[in-house]
Amino acid sequence: MISNKMIDLVKNSSVIRAMFEEGKILASKYGEDNVFDFSLGNPSVEPPEEIKEAITTIIQTEKANLVHGYMNNSGYEDVRGEIARSLNQRFDTKFSEKNIIMTVGAAGGLNVILKTICNPEDEVIVFAPYFGEYRNYAANYDAKLVVVSPNTKTFQPNLDEFEQKITNKTKAVIINSPNNPTGVVYSEETIQKISSILEQKEKEYNSSIFIISDEPYRELAYDGVHVPYLTKYYKNTVVGYSFSKSLSLPGERIGYLVIPDEVDDFEDMIAAANVANRILGFVNAPSLLQRVVAKCIDAKVDISSYNRNRELLYNSLVEYGYTCAKPEGAFYLFIKAFEEDDVAFANAAKKHNILIVPGSSFACPGYCRIAYCVDYEKIEKALPGFKKLAEEYNL
Repeated sequence: MISNKMIDLVKNSSVIRAMFEEGKILASKYGEDNVFDFSLGNPSVEPPEEIKEAITTIIQTEKANLVHGYMNNSGYEDVRGEIARSLNQRFDTKFSEKNIIMTVGAAGGLNVILKTICNPEDEVIVFAPYFGEYRNYAANYDAKLVVVSPNTKTFQPNLDEFEQKITNKTKAVIINSPNNPTGVVYSEETIQKISSILEQKEKEYNSSIFIISDEPYRELAYDGVHVPYLTKYYKNTVVGYSFSKSLSLPGERIGYLVIPDEVDDFEDMIAAANVANRILGFVNAPSLLQRVVAKCIDAKVDISSYNRNRELLYNSLVEYGYTCAKPEGAFYLFIKAFEEDDVAFANAAKKHNILIVPGSSFACPGYCRIAYCVDYEKIEKALPGFKKLAEEYNL
C-alpha cells in the first residue's frame, strides 16, 4: 500500500503531463500533423551546435574519472567557477565557485533549497498564477503554500495582498520571472517593492525570509525587456537556474543554485544545501553535463523563432476576440477563456484537436495556457481551429 501522501499526489497528478499524454493518443488517431499540442513547454529550438561539439570533445579527450566519476556534492569546482565568472560578467555580481551548487535542473535546485530552509508548517508564498509543482515541492518538506491571488489586469504580483499574507511563519517567497504561465516579466519597480516589504517584515518578526528566484526562462525575453537579477535587490535571495530553455536541454536535467555570501548564515546554508543535494538522492548533478555547460556557458539558442511564434499567435488570437496580456518572455500565452469553467473551455478546444492547459492548474481559473514553443507551421495550421472555437462562443 502506498503512503497516504502519495495517494493524494497521484490523484492530483500534473494536468500538463496528462494533456501531453493525451496529445500522443490523439496524434495516433488523427495523425501528428492534425493535432495541435500546446500543452507542454518542450523547447522546439535545437540546442546550439557547441553542445554537440562539447559532448564529443569531452568524451574523446578528458579522463574518464573526470567525466563519469563522483565529485563534491556541489559539483566540479572549475565548472562552478566558470558559471560564477559568467554571472559576474553579465550582472556585475561578485560570486565565486563557493556560491554555486550544481543541481539536477531548477526543479532539483528548488527542492534542495526548500529542504535546506523549511521546517514543518513553515509558509512559502507564491504569486498566482504559478507553476503548479511549487505546491508539491513545498509539501515534500511539510511546508504550507500560501497563494497570493492573481492581478489579472497586468499579472504583476498583487503586493497589497502579499504584504498582508506574510506572517511569522513565512520562510520563503518564490518568484518566477519571466513567468510560467503568463510570460510576464516582473518589473524592476515590482522587485524593489517586494524587497522593501520583505526587509520590513524581517525586522518585524526578527527572522530570515528568503526569496527563491526560479529562473529557467531568464534568457527568453523579447523586445529588449530587462529581467532584473534579484540578488542585487535583496540580500536573502537564492537563485535556482536551469539550462533547459536557455540551451534547449530539458531532458538533460542540469542547472544550479546561487547562494550569495550575503544571505543569513551563509556557511550553514551552503553546508546544508550540499547535504540536501546528497540525501534527497540527487547526490550531485550529472557529471558529463556539468562539463558540457561549462564549455558552452556563453552559448545561446536562437529565440527569434519563439518571437516569431509569439507575434503570429498573439496577433491572430486578439484578432479573433481572445483576451491576453502580451508575453514579454518565456514561450507561453495565457488567454482568458470564453467561459468561467476553464476546464470545459479546454475540452471544447480538444474538439478542434487543440490541446491547451486550464488555468486552474496554475491557481488562476478562467484562463488557459498555450505553449507556443512549437513549429511555426503548427501554429499556422492551428489558427483556423482557434478561430472556430471563438465563433462557437458567438464572438
